[in-house]
Amino acid sequence: MSSKPSRRALIVAASLIVAACAAAGTAAAQATVPEQAPGPAAATHHETNTDLADAFDSVTRTTAWQQTSKLKLNFPTYHTEGIAYSQDHIFLSAVQILEPTVKYPTPQDGYDRTPGKGIGHLFVMDKGGNLQKDIILGEGDMYHPGGIDFDGTNVWVPVAQYRPDSSAIIYKVDAQTLDVHKQFEVKDHFGGIVLDKQTGHLVGNTWGSRRFAEWDLQGKQLSTWENPNYFIDYQDCQYVPNARMLCGGVTNLPQTPPAGGTAATYELGGMAMIDLKSHQVTREVPFQKWSTAGHAATRNPFKMTADGGHLTMTVAPDNGDEGNGTEILTYQADVTPAH
Repeated sequence: MSSKPSRRALIVAASLIVAACAAAGTAAAQATVPEQAPGPAAATHHETNTDLADAFDSVTRTTAWQQTSKLKLNFPTYHTEGIAYSQDHIFLSAVQILEPTVKYPTPQDGYDRTPGKGIGHLFVMDKGGNLQKDIILGEGDMYHPGGIDFDGTNVWVPVAQYRPDSSAIIYKVDAQTLDVHKQFEVKDHFGGIVLDKQTGHLVGNTWGSRRFAEWDLQGKQLSTWENPNYFIDYQDCQYVPNARMLCGGVTNLPQTPPAGGTAATYELGGMAMIDLKSHQVTREVPFQKWSTAGHAATRNPFKMTADGGHLTMTVAPDNGDEGNGTEILTYQADVTPAH
């Protein structure tokens, strides 16, 4: 047997050397690319922390929530809607009502009430609750901001007419520069929105959260589905890894006849986790805490975080002219995740 390598062996060896060099070059090139800031483009690779989803699956009606702080906001906040947190800011959406809507005796042109008049606000605060900027959002009859969410780069804000079956604008606000971009318009009132970081699509909920819709970032509607549950109306939501949506909300239910009957209502607050793939509510829990003005704590702005089984919830249920004014309330609880 000859000790010299054959021509075929030399060709194979050369090919392996070239491939190894190419792979090394690719690895070196990848190492020099700066890590992307979290956002739609990068999130599908970085959203792996499932602490919140796992912990919320263990929340029950008897979970012991304790209020740990109360932050009073010392500027006009009007009717609060949604809250979101970036690394440097607290964002709070609110609507200033100039002329209330009025119900029609019978629907007119597809609407059940007048458009009313108002101003949409996105308040930008530092972490101490000090107002840094008041961003005015909306156009014409679309002046009602809804629930908001932060995707790691941008804050997403729907601004709708203050009536069902109407229209809305979806805004994107850069959390660092505070630049505002009108992303697209949609037909129907959408009062909440999140960015699904697995798909890069937006998901919104309509008036009373009776229906959901999914769009690409150009505003093309990709799907729509009915809410299978009727426990509460979702007011403010957030994206939860992986492919989930956590919402807080409230509904007004009639009292018993001795307490005033249908003319008198009480607020039932609660939270719900929604699977964005199956479109099912995977867990729904009431929340039995109350604000200074007597509102269910999950009435409007709502966000939650988790560190293992330690949950932290922030809410801002009171309007600027109620009780002690708008206060950001923090509640905490410890649960044992099932897995």
